[in-house]
Amino acid sequence: MARLVKKSPSLCTDLPLDNTDICNRLHLLRQLLRSCIGPTGRLKQVHNNIGGHVITTSTSSVLLPAISSSQSFINLIKTSILNHVSRFSDCGLFAALLCLSLIEQAKQSGLRGNVATTVNQHLLGLCTSYLQRQDCGCKVKLDFCSSQSLITLARSIVSSKPACVLTEQEALHISKLAVQAFLLTVPCNSPGVVSLGKIVTVSVEGHSVLNSAVFPGLLLDMPDVFFLNKVENLHSNPTCMVLFSASLAGDLSDLGGIIEVHPGVDTDSQILDQLLKLGNQVVKDEVKLFVCQKVIHPVLQHHLRSHGIIVIERLGITLMEPLAQLTGAQPVATMHTTIPAKAYGRVVCHKTEHVLRLTLREPSALLGGGCTETHLAAYVRHKSMDNVTETVSVLGCSQTEYLCGVEGFCRSLESVAAALEHDGGNSLMDLTHAHHWSTRANVMEELTEGSSGFCGCGLVESSTNQKWTYLNTKYPQFSPAPLFRVPTVQPRVLDSFTAKLNALQVAVETANLALDVRYLIQDMN
Repeated sequence: MARLVKKSPSLCTDLPLDNTDICNRLHLLRQLLRSCIGPTGRLKQVHNNIGGHVITTSTSSVLLPAISSSQSFINLIKTSILNHVSRFSDCGLFAALLCLSLIEQAKQSGLRGNVATTVNQHLLGLCTSYLQRQDCGCKVKLDFCSSQSLITLARSIVSSKPACVLTEQEALHISKLAVQAFLLTVPCNSPGVVSLGKIVTVSVEGHSVLNSAVFPGLLLDMPDVFFLNKVENLHSNPTCMVLFSASLAGDLSDLGGIIEVHPGVDTDSQILDQLLKLGNQVVKDEVKLFVCQKVIHPVLQHHLRSHGIIVIERLGITLMEPLAQLTGAQPVATMHTTIPAKAYGRVVCHKTEHVLRLTLREPSALLGGGCTETHLAAYVRHKSMDNVTETVSVLGCSQTEYLCGVEGFCRSLESVAAALEHDGGNSLMDLTHAHHWSTRANVMEELTEGSSGFCGCGLVESSTNQKWTYLNTKYPQFSPAPLFRVPTVQPRVLDSFTAKLNALQVAVETANLALDVRYLIQDMN
């Protein structure tokens, strides 16, 4: 009889944000993520102390899953941010940093948890309503008649991944290709329900990044034994193909199900006969392209090629869905049954693509380089002063608590912009348009002397009559002046509007959820 061990009681943590260990872990996570954001962000090497691979990255979709924590409070925040990244593929570090900053600001201010969450939710409403206005000062309409803004958006995403180790020329080249490939997925004339194509990225070792190119259709790796004179077989219109997801290697383990073997029966010969019957059927059906996700028996390959059929094996699971979508073929998962006619297809002529697709729903972008964050902070500081008495009455807090909450919210936005500076320089904001600026350490004269400097997004040039303030310092609240944009001057850095708007909402709501947690109950068994 097994020995019974008494079950350990669950561990209950009261008011987790009053727990020093949890707060230290939150601060450490914030510092770690802060050092990764932006095009000059530092890479992180993550290794589990019990073994496994070493991961080098600065992107949230890889970094957050690699950081393991036994603390459920940390995992709650991680899960929320990763859910955003899985849906929008961008702005994960922005969401995480803003969320952690809001928690830290609320903790340092001493505000009651319910007051902090109420004020945060109110200010989130101010931000979202402003961002959705046509006259929003940090929003740019994307013109699909020109590819320039799309290339800028793509380049901003590519440049924010330093682990790619791309030069400026290579990043621009890849960005142009990404936009070109994206535009090829959008149908020109498609009545009814619009179905977008798919971009498949195929890596080729040993070649320069500048040799990369876009090919309409699908690039498949052909074996060395492929006879080039058979290519002319593909010129028939339409070309019939068959696609197998099951292995055709002829192994018993590949057949699946229950196999009954009788004494004296040569199973290898029977399986090979079955494979050849399959080959004879596709020859009879005038198939020109025979593709298998896994391995094809050499005898079957020879039989097919002898009848002029092009054979591709080891396609891999990654290309299965795009090839099926491109050709209309239905993957065949068994070799026991006759191939139905509807399974045949006709051949015809990953993060950046997702973000570009989001622009089809909302053809807008937000200014990058920290300018949206500082602009929003200045706008919220100014707008929150309207009808303060009425607002605090509705929110159920005092005026002092409300102003304290506003200050914490705006400082959190500014701290995300300041996180883009990684080389010891200063982060500033101009007191006219509220854009973000960076200077070398202790060199304010670069801006005050009117040198040819530009803000983070590249739209505003410095001048002698401008005034600046260091981020996260006190300054008189003001309404950010609109930019009278010259058509020839385009922003150099853009962020996805849809992704960043959702990231803003996720950050505030996750922070509010964390601030609202009263107990953590953890099963210790």
